[in-house]
Amino acid sequence: MPADLSKHAERLSKVSLASLAANRANNVPLSASGWKLNLSRQYLDKEAETALLAFGKEADLENAGTSLFDGEIVNPSENRPALHWALRAQSPLEGEAETVRQSVQPALDFARKVANGSVTASNGQPFKAVLHIGIGGSDFGPRLIADAFGDKATSNIDLRFCANVDPFDLDRALEGLDPQSTLVIGVSKSFGTEETLYNLNRARAWLEAAVGDKSEQHLALVTANPDRAKSWLGGREAHLFDMPLSVGGRFSLWSAASLACMIYLGADIFEGILRGAAEMDAHVKSTPLSENMAMRLALLDYWNASVRGEKMRVLLAYANRLRMLPTYLQQLEMESNGKSVGPDGIAVKTATAPALWGGEGSVGQHSYHQWLHQGSQTVPCEFILAPDMKRDPEGVTALTAHALAQAEVLANGRSLEEVKAEEPDLTDVVANQKVHAGGRASSFLSHAKFGPEAFGALVALYEHRTYFAGHLWGLNPFDQWGVERGKTMATRLKPAVSGETKADDFATAAIISMIRNG
Repeated sequence: MPADLSKHAERLSKVSLASLAANRANNVPLSASGWKLNLSRQYLDKEAETALLAFGKEADLENAGTSLFDGEIVNPSENRPALHWALRAQSPLEGEAETVRQSVQPALDFARKVANGSVTASNGQPFKAVLHIGIGGSDFGPRLIADAFGDKATSNIDLRFCANVDPFDLDRALEGLDPQSTLVIGVSKSFGTEETLYNLNRARAWLEAAVGDKSEQHLALVTANPDRAKSWLGGREAHLFDMPLSVGGRFSLWSAASLACMIYLGADIFEGILRGAAEMDAHVKSTPLSENMAMRLALLDYWNASVRGEKMRVLLAYANRLRMLPTYLQQLEMESNGKSVGPDGIAVKTATAPALWGGEGSVGQHSYHQWLHQGSQTVPCEFILAPDMKRDPEGVTALTAHALAQAEVLANGRSLEEVKAEEPDLTDVVANQKVHAGGRASSFLSHAKFGPEAFGALVALYEHRTYFAGHLWGLNPFDQWGVERGKTMATRLKPAVSGETKADDFATAAIISMIRNG
């Protein structure tokens, strides 16, 4: 970590956030794809920001962006480029990137054929339900899209999701569905994910019991391993779609992995999401560091986590359409950069990605916001204000006011003098409890015309931010060894759970005994 950044952080820790914000309030907000970003309530001033930008230059952030968009190897663990951005490109590319761009087209075509009746269930009737089976990156993105824009669905499709290996998850998803009018979509890049295969096996049996040998007409599989998928099908033909190897699972919502959303919402809505993401790509690709929203946010992440030592970041989505965004971003950011060893096998020397959590405003104001305001820990917050501005004006005004109020109180607090002046009849005992320390940093993102394009731009922004932050920390955001180890251990423990063997670990063996003895 550059010494001058540490010195700036120490200096600014002695300055009130309210005064810092007042001096930066009139700075022109960063802008990209209709999104505006205000960073005035961060522990930064002109000198610190200049030093942070210099660090970004020294770390070669702009060249890191060039490497990504040029298709260079940025995933050294698998010796691959990361070409998720190619899925949303609006014009032809070259080489592997063009192959990736084209891979989403068959899924869009299929969705249109389902809509116009060219593709039907085995009885010749339209599909009435779609069951999406996947987990992790093969689940969070499609769920986020479907929840965000369910009111815009152009079909009469009943869309269900199943991810968990807990049998009740599939039971719940299948409840009330007719197998003769249901399309089951299985998404697994490797086609070896235990949870997904378990649920697919059960769903296939459910289909076969009703439609027999025609069940393959009710199955669509999205994978980078078609041979394994075909083996699972046992010689039968099903609808098969490609998930490119150079697209990581948590970066794959732009791909055929979102086939269920294409069918549910209509291909046109999904193409709007792709257009918005492509617009953000253009901004990130061509905008200098100082004005580049993704790079600036990555630098902010480094500043707060590595320099200022913040262990968490809270995402507050003041938009009902984005209520699942914190869950989605937990995987994107924490699986990508939740590491402490670089691709060279050497431990990095600074703190890396903070824990990310949050929820929907103003719902969270009635639960964990109490902790944010008066808890013993200070946590940077990130506000996203993107309501449907054309809906009921009273509600939009109230939502906006609440977001602004939360950010202001977090930053400025409420002194004992203010409490007594506003509520002079309070005892000191109660008045002291109403004091807010303030000094809680926050960022504020807003969009005036939120829709599919703005959604696509926002998710692409967070993808690029994650990539650039990983670059600053010296990490590979495109692997996940910690996840893989847990899967391996679960496989080893299955015989112990079923009683065939005994666990080697004493604590695990004791817990298994506890479970089996009720």
